[in-house]
Amino acid sequence: VQLQASGGGLVQAGGSLRLSCAASGSILRIDDMGWYRQAPGKGRDLVAIITSSGSTNYADSVKGRFTISRDNTKNTVYLQMNSLKPEDTAEYYCNAKVLGSEYGSLIALNAWGQGTQVTVSS
Repeated sequence: VQLQASGGGLVQAGGSLRLSCAASGSILRIDDMGWYRQAPGKGRDLVAIITSSGSTNYADSVKGRFTISRDNTKNTVYLQMNSLKPEDTAEYYCNAKVLGSEYGSLIALNAWGQGTQVTVSS
């Protein structure tokens, strides 16, 4: 199972970006999907999470500005980021709790994407 993230970049404060993350491989089911971020010298923090039924939860710092969504037919999770601030600058990672198969056996994975850089200039 692999997660491929895209959509990062450089944007001015107040601007918007949309991140995407697609899961591929021998996937039977994907439960929670989420986005995390890690700023230089800091730990990796939860940004937003969405369950398979569409329930969402956000970090207080992004509530009202970011929206997480998913397309279960495409095994893809999105993060729409509006009103970006310099403090949103970080490497963003997608995550998925995946039930897959390998060599005929069921496997439960906590899969991570490769990270995509978001830089917000003031």
